[in-house]
Amino acid sequence: MDNLKEWSENIKNSLTIEQVKDLLFALGGDPAIKNDIIVARTICHGGQSHKLYYYDNTKLFKCYTDCSDTFDIYELIIKINKLENAEITLYQAIQFIINFFSLTVSTENFVFSNEELLSDWQILNKYEKNSSQKKEQRTIELKYYDDKILKYLPHPKIPMWINEGINQEIMDAAGIRFDPVSWGIVIPHYTPDNRLIGIRERTLIKEEENNGKYKPAILNYQMYNHPLGFNLYNLNKSKDNIRKMKKVIIFEGEKSCLKYASMFGIENDISVAVCGSNLTTYQVEMLKFLDVEEIVIAFDKQFKEIGDNEFKTWTKKLKDLNKKYSPLVQISFMFDKWNLLDYKDSPIDKDKNTFEKLFKKRVML
Repeated sequence: MDNLKEWSENIKNSLTIEQVKDLLFALGGDPAIKNDIIVARTICHGGQSHKLYYYDNTKLFKCYTDCSDTFDIYELIIKINKLENAEITLYQAIQFIINFFSLTVSTENFVFSNEELLSDWQILNKYEKNSSQKKEQRTIELKYYDDKILKYLPHPKIPMWINEGINQEIMDAAGIRFDPVSWGIVIPHYTPDNRLIGIRERTLIKEEENNGKYKPAILNYQMYNHPLGFNLYNLNKSKDNIRKMKKVIIFEGEKSCLKYASMFGIENDISVAVCGSNLTTYQVEMLKFLDVEEIVIAFDKQFKEIGDNEFKTWTKKLKDLNKKYSPLVQISFMFDKWNLLDYKDSPIDKDKNTFEKLFKKRVML
């Protein structure tokens, strides 16, 4: 493996700052981007303070507390596993990054042992293989929470969301609450079989938005974080419609699902959210279990003008998603070629006519 170092460096250097942020979200890091730097919780040693920094110009992390260490994304994965008493190799960490970001990477020049080829489920140390299942099936073990905590939180009307077109009925059905301590909108996340797996919070404090609008909720001194890449928000509500229509619309954020249900009705809701801009193999497998025939990617608009650098980066990412998953299921994209949306808008953020136009003219590669 003489060229392993060069190969792994190329993978690491290809990751955008947004992709690294998605990974930190999935690992419970509660990250926020400030210029070309990510600030996150010190998950490298199980800490709670936001003193783990990622510098995009060097592709390196720096922990400013207990670790006092500088390391790359592979070493971060290795460190997190050590916290769970799981020793993994560099090869396994590389494989995890490839799997998590659904990268199309040639490994033909490398020979890995079976022990080295750990999947992302195993890497997170929350998942295990079930030998009685057919090949490629996986069982996961996730932490579940008692949702009684939500009963004690108020659920008043939220004017800012109502003004954006989200119905109170939809918010009530989704279990949306308000935390008067942190002054944030509380958004519970459930598995498809309605078990509480995590809670996220959208801050209403303007000054706090610099550290990220969304973060895991902390209620009664407990953080309700969960691995975002191993669940789909709103699937517990929309799964029957998705199975019936054999089609699913994937948004980035929870609010887009609430808007969709408000706009088209709960009885027509076929939306889910990944809470970021990354789609994992596990999430695709969840949808394939519902016999989905088409996945419609409805991510936020990540470019200002057609042809600019962000446009090139974004279209490459979407092409990579298509290349990865199109052999499994038809993939289409709600892509704004007509400048109908503002920068960072979700396809559902404008009016119904705009959404329907983008949906009707969705792109299939």
